[in-house]
Amino acid sequence: MTAFSATTLMEGKAAAAAFVLAEPLSFWGGVDSATGEIIDQWHPQSGQSISGAILVMEAGRGSSSGSSVLAEAVRLKTAPAGIILLKRDAIVVTGAMVAEALYGIGCPVALARPEDWALISAAAYLSIDAGERGAEIRIVQL
Repeated sequence: MTAFSATTLMEGKAAAAAFVLAEPLSFWGGVDSATGEIIDQWHPQSGQSISGAILVMEAGRGSSSGSSVLAEAVRLKTAPAGIILLKRDAIVVTGAMVAEALYGIGCPVALARPEDWALISAAAYLSIDAGERGAEIRIVQL
């Protein structure tokens, strides 16, 4: 098992199949919170579901309203199990924080280091353990 140190943006633990986005995605207008499906018709992964996966994305894209879509998906249990970012994204983190505060349901968010990105984004299955002292991202061999 390969492990990487990361920065905690939202605490929590998750393990699931990785879903690596080919390009940034806005949750607002890009994800159906009721199903977890990517509905942005111009996104290369349109029609696929991020529900229950560890979402691996360089950064989010777009509207500040995206945080409400992520929070609603967390409430409906259609959100990713966790999110790994390469660049800080306040909208994604706010959505995870709101879901935790309102619904008591966590969605850990970790910021990966650039030097680890190629290996993390090539993994099939990942785990996140994000705590107040930092995060650990693991590539899990099944």
